[in-house]
Amino acid sequence: MSENLVIKGARSAAGETIDLVVEHGVIAEVGAGLSRAGARVIDADGLLALPGLVDLHTHLREPGFEASETVLTGTRAAAAGGFTAVFAMPNTSPVADTAGVVEQELALGDAAGYATVQPIGAVTVGQKGERLAELGAMAASRARVRVFSDDGFCVWDPLIMRRALEYVKAFDGVIAQHAQDPRLTEGAQMNEGAVSAELGLTGWPAVAEESIIARDVLLAEHVGSRLHVCHLSTAGSVDIIRWAKKRGIAVTAEVTPHHLLLTDELVRGYDARYKVNPPLRREEDVLAVREGLADGTIDIVATDHAPHPAENKSCEWQAAANGMVGLESALRVVHQSMVATGLMGWDDVARVMSAAPARIGRLEGFGHIGAGAPAHVTLYDPSAQGVFTEADLHGRSANSPYLGRELPGRVEWTIHGGTVTLENGELADLFPGTAGSTAK
Repeated sequence: MSENLVIKGARSAAGETIDLVVEHGVIAEVGAGLSRAGARVIDADGLLALPGLVDLHTHLREPGFEASETVLTGTRAAAAGGFTAVFAMPNTSPVADTAGVVEQELALGDAAGYATVQPIGAVTVGQKGERLAELGAMAASRARVRVFSDDGFCVWDPLIMRRALEYVKAFDGVIAQHAQDPRLTEGAQMNEGAVSAELGLTGWPAVAEESIIARDVLLAEHVGSRLHVCHLSTAGSVDIIRWAKKRGIAVTAEVTPHHLLLTDELVRGYDARYKVNPPLRREEDVLAVREGLADGTIDIVATDHAPHPAENKSCEWQAAANGMVGLESALRVVHQSMVATGLMGWDDVARVMSAAPARIGRLEGFGHIGAGAPAHVTLYDPSAQGVFTEADLHGRSANSPYLGRELPGRVEWTIHGGTVTLENGELADLFPGTAGSTAK
């Protein structure tokens, strides 16, 4: 339930000390020395006030794969990480390729209440890459879908990709591509390089990502449509996006927190928590994507939060599923990899983790703290430090690559449309006395 709040003494992303007055789910006033009779006061001294985080790439697994995650548990994980909105990928069962399924996901998100859930529609029927899905119907539905993706399946056929780019122009949509040439990555188990050669694992070459990105930016230029590149991971991919932007092509790109921090050296232990697609890359790639994020070539950070049951990860490397959970750790990893290294300031973090993803996804009311804006706010303690443990996870799966790792910072409060969803680092109970109050 939305509350009237006064947030006292927070530090803005620009470094100013501010008070925020929240009334009826909206930021009524921003200034200094503010108060409101009867409002709940949040002492934010020492805390950073960021616009509520927005994740453009999340897997909530419902409907169909509730053993891994549900919309409720996934949005609780989101709130714990400071996220107030998440875009849900379409690899559900049934696949989100019709207006009916995306409207079902929207309703599940509205009922959960912990974050706004914006469905992503599939590009092709069943994500099979054979014929276009109901793009126009999903765009015109109550879900107002503007982002379309076949998620872990690359839209490999260039004609279908061209037609998709042409189609979504009519309603200002964007195609979010998983850039992976399927022929170049058959049987791939990790990044192709020195480590894969030593371990004897089939490699996933950088060119399999880069060649698809190169093709697609040229198609986007030819059609005059918007293209978004999911989880970019190689130095060569950064170069292609940089070249495309200089040509004025309407392309945006994301990087995951794990590609900003972790390398393929971690695969030596065969711990399947580090198995992900695209795979962890070389140190040189990590440094290149950090530089690309810092200079604006890469537009956003997106988690690619991918929960799996324990049995899908507690097995031999070759049989393990790809993917990592990342909602609860994302802001802390960006803090470590980008802010603590001096590559970015907190105003940049607000841009790449809130304003820019909301803009790319055409999600109104997010990405900004100001009078009259909906009250989506994340309060973060940048001075905190701690080991990331399973106690920090609030979804149904524990396949985090950061367990046991020291990370800076702590999300203290998350406020979604004036509703407190995280309070002093603990999830708020939005469903007292019901099963939802203990959902995990």
